[in-house]
Amino acid sequence: MNTIICGLQWGDEGKGKIVDFLTEKADLVVRGQGGNNAGHTVIAKGKKYVLHLIPSGILWDKQCVIGNGVVLDPVGLCREIESLEAEGVPITPDRLLISDRAHVVLPYHRELDAAREMSLGDKKIGTTKRGIGPTYADKANRIGLRLADFRDPAKARELIETRLEEANRTLEHHDLPTFRAGDVLVEVEAAIDRLRPHFTNVIPVVHSSWKGNETILFEGAQGTFLDIDFGTYPFVTSSNTTSGGACTGSGLPPTAIDRVVGVCKAYTTRVGSGPFPTQNDEIAEFFHSRGMEFGATTGRPRRCGWLDTVLIRYAVMVNGVTDLAVTILDGLDERETLKICVGYNIDGEIHEFPPAERDHWDKVVPIYQEMPGWQQSTSGCRSYHDLPAAARNYLARIEELTGARVSYIGVGPDREQTIIR
Repeated sequence: MNTIICGLQWGDEGKGKIVDFLTEKADLVVRGQGGNNAGHTVIAKGKKYVLHLIPSGILWDKQCVIGNGVVLDPVGLCREIESLEAEGVPITPDRLLISDRAHVVLPYHRELDAAREMSLGDKKIGTTKRGIGPTYADKANRIGLRLADFRDPAKARELIETRLEEANRTLEHHDLPTFRAGDVLVEVEAAIDRLRPHFTNVIPVVHSSWKGNETILFEGAQGTFLDIDFGTYPFVTSSNTTSGGACTGSGLPPTAIDRVVGVCKAYTTRVGSGPFPTQNDEIAEFFHSRGMEFGATTGRPRRCGWLDTVLIRYAVMVNGVTDLAVTILDGLDERETLKICVGYNIDGEIHEFPPAERDHWDKVVPIYQEMPGWQQSTSGCRSYHDLPAAARNYLARIEELTGARVSYIGVGPDREQTIIR
């Protein structure tokens, strides 16, 4: 059974844990989009790992693939490999394959990212400034470099020189450092050489796995409402974070997919700028004071709020979700009363789905339903019926409001703290 795992909110839903949990029965784990602006935190065998580009399945003895839809920072990936190997996790070409069609994040992309944010002033997107957006822009503009281009260093240098003519003009305008092609190559060539044994045409690999009836797990980055098409535009990332991105980012067709597991927290969080109708300062303080809800990639405190089923209902539709995974249910253990957003009031009209008009987000008044909390620990629960009745009622209401079945429940960070229903 081939499964896509995707986030149903703004990322940071705990996808890494769900991927890690489901990897045990997988043969191949594939990452199909995003860059090292994503961070998946996994606790395995008592150790905490934060992964950015490498699929979480690397922590098991599984083959992992970074697909063509990923934008790859070679220096960042080498650091990640070194960190994992220092923890005793071997990263060999038979365990990690990288598509030679993946586009490369180069040093000038990071500066272009900074320039873009500077130009937006107080309307900035809140990017991680890791060059992800400019790399995807180069890809769409057909002026990017793919890993395959670095098989011929002379050709790579020529392509970089051509690209820098325009890039340097932009950087000069913002008083940011400019680049020379030779310096760019020097900065990345050692990392490229280190990764070269992993480069390959991964399409035959994933198709062979599919045709061989092996189990493939697709690991998504970020979440539905950061999707370039379906998210809270323009406060989005630069790739398709929804289930469709797993197919276009890996080369495996939709007919190969058997199910889609959508991951959401038992509440809502967001990092960076953009709309967030159910944001609540008191809830944010509640989590931050407990050392929770800080970005895995940036360390930034996440914005926090009540569960928004308007978002999840839409995300279930867009992704074709067959199973819901609700994470960090234990985060609500101490709350006396819970709220669920069941609709949006926009200028007196009730909306069941998020608006496309960007100015409408400022007008959203959430419509809440209150539910009693359970005020007891769920972290030791190992079955659905171990959960307090109020917690089960909360999950049942999520099912009613979103139209998807809750199949997995996270009650703590460890792999064992995952309930299969």
